[in-house]
Amino acid sequence: MKSRRFFAGVLSASVMLTMATACSKSPATGSSAGNASASGEKVTLTFWNNYTNDTQHTMANTISKWNSDHPNIQINASSTENNAYKLKIKTAISGGSAPDIIYTWAGGFTQPFVEAGKILALDDYLNDGTKDKLLSGALTNITYNGKVYGLTYNQQAGALYVNNDLFKANNVKVPTTFDELLTAVKAFKAKGITPMAVGEKDEWPGMWYYDMIALRSAGASTCLDVLNKKSSYDQAPFTDAAQKLEDLVDAGAFSKDVLSVTRDDATAQFTKGNIPMYFGGNFDAQVIDDSLKGKVSAVKFPTIAGGKGVDTEYLGGGADALCVNASTKYKDQAVQAIKYLAEAFSTGMYQTGGGLPEWKYDSLDQSKIDPLSKQIMDDIVKGSTGSVPAWDLYLTGDDAQTHLDLVQKLFGKTIAPADYSKQMQQKINKS
Repeated sequence: MKSRRFFAGVLSASVMLTMATACSKSPATGSSAGNASASGEKVTLTFWNNYTNDTQHTMANTISKWNSDHPNIQINASSTENNAYKLKIKTAISGGSAPDIIYTWAGGFTQPFVEAGKILALDDYLNDGTKDKLLSGALTNITYNGKVYGLTYNQQAGALYVNNDLFKANNVKVPTTFDELLTAVKAFKAKGITPMAVGEKDEWPGMWYYDMIALRSAGASTCLDVLNKKSSYDQAPFTDAAQKLEDLVDAGAFSKDVLSVTRDDATAQFTKGNIPMYFGGNFDAQVIDDSLKGKVSAVKFPTIAGGKGVDTEYLGGGADALCVNASTKYKDQAVQAIKYLAEAFSTGMYQTGGGLPEWKYDSLDQSKIDPLSKQIMDDIVKGSTGSVPAWDLYLTGDDAQTHLDLVQKLFGKTIAPADYSKQMQQKINKS
């Protein structure tokens, strides 16, 4: 699956035991799930996900612990590669053959399922203290028409990763404004150093650059308005964002073969210490920290002079989520299970640098948190005044691919910035 969708972590037995105890009651009825199977009948919950590369056995260990502690409620998990999973789950939901527990992406990907009545609303299950365990805003991206349809366990946050050693060795200032970013790009380029890494062959990595620049140019509120079809893409902030991305391309920020560089190639170039800057998600933190221990900082993306966005807004928010099939025969048990899984994943991923928490983490030993993940959480997420998810997660259906394709044309300079904005409006927000 795509690297940005993979998070790994090892969950301690003590944490899992605490969660198992805390989740022993069925939220809707107040009775234990075991009582629901008091006759001795064993319930099996099917769970589909995209964790094909669970190298740290996070999911396997979590499910194994659950199954051990809940002999009458067993989880049977099935993993499918990321892109194939998207097609598989869409087909299954449409055809009425979806599993009891569904891994999904919050935002636009899940919205059609909700609108079709295929996902269970959880509001009646969350008044047992569950909401109090979640961080503020954790349910925002999985709430539709005022109702909650899932539990997020991981959020994304974009950061500008800077190799401090390269900046110091070349006497270049770490940029805090877009003008300073262009200055840094030109300074590194003049010394024969490719300034920024991006894997645009895979499209979404370059989209992260555009979406972040658009956030700084337009501000979170305006971005959300256009994504929700309440406003037009064909307006100055989005054209300006396209122009600024082209300015980076023209300044030589990226390699000349940018359209043939994969995301894995780009991150490998950065982690080898050859490139000074890389804008990516918190999901890149662990591998970067492992490869360049102590040499890299995760900083806020530069502000834009005259832009409506502020540096307390970030690209990201609730991303990975667990939902319950509205047609399952075991609603109470499935909800109990996703509470357990979501809280466990949130904790374990943050402990190992695989993700940022959506559940409260005050009890965790902060000295053991991956340094770059902690820096992102402390300096970018905490105290933030707004966030916008990566647009391909927020947009639905073909709209997401349209955005990806148009941004790729900006990198390839086969579309003018003004035409980019016009085509976004015509193809996505057309009346």
